[in-house]
Amino acid sequence: MPQSQISRHPIAARTTSIPWWVRVVVILGALLLAIGAAIALFNPVMLVSPHDEINSAVHIYAGYLAARNAALAIMLVALLFLGARQALSNMMVLTALIQLLDACIDIAEARWPLIPGVLLYAVLFLIGAAHLSGYPFWKIKSWISTP
Repeated sequence: MPQSQISRHPIAARTTSIPWWVRVVVILGALLLAIGAAIALFNPVMLVSPHDEINSAVHIYAGYLAARNAALAIMLVALLFLGARQALSNMMVLTALIQLLDACIDIAEARWPLIPGVLLYAVLFLIGAAHLSGYPFWKIKSWISTP
């Protein structure tokens, strides 16, 4: 498809305004979330230490984790596909906040090998969100949509 036709296509025109590296970060992040959801749903034993007991409570909370991760993954991909820069930016900040809170829990529970990856994921999402909004997320202008 020639470039002139691509720019006239509404979805293609919107997604091309999102930088390639942000798209890669969002897709990889959504993939990690989807994998986490599948693990929590189908094999929750991978979420705990080998000596921990898997009981009905673990299955319940694993289900909540699966729902959370699946919802985030679906919304990230949908907003990316729609080219909704502001909404995607906000969703990326939410995802980063969740990852930062997950890192705090990992620190409290001394799961040291997980912390660098979780923090890197959060930082990349915050940088991408700041780039999409045109403002760092900590400034009010990044949360107010303009016409």
